[in-house]
Amino acid sequence: MKGLALGIDLGTSGIRSAVIDSGGTVLSMARAAYGPHAAGRSDADAWWTGVQACLAAQIDYLGAKGIDQRRIECVGVDGTSGSMVLTDAGLNPVTQALMYSSSGFEAEAEIIAAHAPDTHITRGAGSALARALRLQSEDTEGRAVHLLHQADFIAAKLMGIGGHSDHNNALKTGFDPGTGCWPDWFADVGLRTDLLPAVVPAGTPLNPIARETAARFGLSPGAMVHAGTTDSIAAFLACAPMELGVAVTSLGTTLAVKLLSDRRIDAPALGLYSHRLGSGWLVGGASNTGGGVLRDFFTVDELAALSQRIDPAVPSRLDYYPLRRPGERFPVNDPTLAPRMTPRPVDDAGFLHELLEGIARIERRCYEAMTEQGAPWPTRIFTAGGGGANAVWTAIRSRVLGLPLASAEASEAAVGVALLVATIGTGSTAAASNCET
Repeated sequence: MKGLALGIDLGTSGIRSAVIDSGGTVLSMARAAYGPHAAGRSDADAWWTGVQACLAAQIDYLGAKGIDQRRIECVGVDGTSGSMVLTDAGLNPVTQALMYSSSGFEAEAEIIAAHAPDTHITRGAGSALARALRLQSEDTEGRAVHLLHQADFIAAKLMGIGGHSDHNNALKTGFDPGTGCWPDWFADVGLRTDLLPAVVPAGTPLNPIARETAARFGLSPGAMVHAGTTDSIAAFLACAPMELGVAVTSLGTTLAVKLLSDRRIDAPALGLYSHRLGSGWLVGGASNTGGGVLRDFFTVDELAALSQRIDPAVPSRLDYYPLRRPGERFPVNDPTLAPRMTPRPVDDAGFLHELLEGIARIERRCYEAMTEQGAPWPTRIFTAGGGGANAVWTAIRSRVLGLPLASAEASEAAVGVALLVATIGTGSTAAASNCET
């Protein structure tokens, strides 16, 4: 890529966009808000309205910096995993959108359970396939033509063409990136398989941007829209290079780990699953421990002050398993696992030391669980999220993990999806999977 790449992120809290140059340098960023919506549901047209507002702001920022938006060659979109909508052939929503956070689809889950393999990712009352079945039931007039994930919908609006998805967004709906096919039992659960998108690898060039959209924003009509990814994978790409063995630990309210492996690892009973990414597999898992536990006991200022009284070279004495409430997802999948944060040292700095090291040990167990399933031990670990700013905690983690740690220079998903499409380049239109369900 010799020109610029535009990434659009539809995250959990709003819409962001980023423009990068061929060297990956961020030239401009913009943001916009979603419109109001009921819990678990949304108006997909409001996604598009927000994206247009974000693009307008982005073009203004580029102009203020003297950068010609016609230099944008690649466009990619990431969205929240599992959010979806049904549209007609003209890309008009025929149902409300169901968000990644929606649940309560027990009836659909029972139908899926009668046909899906025991460990399949589509099982459960909160599964993306269950949401798809609920949406189909709401299309009482049978007007739907496309089932589109959130990122698919925005990419389709940019191109004026629907019916495409990527390996990452389609995974939780049931697409198998190993075989390149949708499951052959989908029709048995009553899903209209003609609604399913054709699925290609993340980053694959799809089609040029629609002429009317290009004209509206002053973009080149030759700008290519690429297949996108999910917001969490885009955030990984923003943090770390796409190299086998590289890992990212996200230290936010909870702790999430992702590792680029040469082997696909799917262990849902353990809380592990893999996304296809380039020539490798991005293995991910998430624990319920994390910064949320720390904030239950200390303010931000207290955390900073107490951390300065901790010697990170000295191991803690107690075997803590910090959790806000009973239940863990990974590295053990136990909904009844009790928090272990006693006895509590009299000194608050000592208590914080035990909490920080307890979380670090859980992080190590996460990576050990991956290697026990066949993944490589990380060659490098990058840190995203607010916890990465605590130098004492970083030193504790480095000792426990036995690796030097690096802070991510960027963690915005919009930057990650821009890097994804810039890496793939502006090649020819993709040939999608032709598997029949």
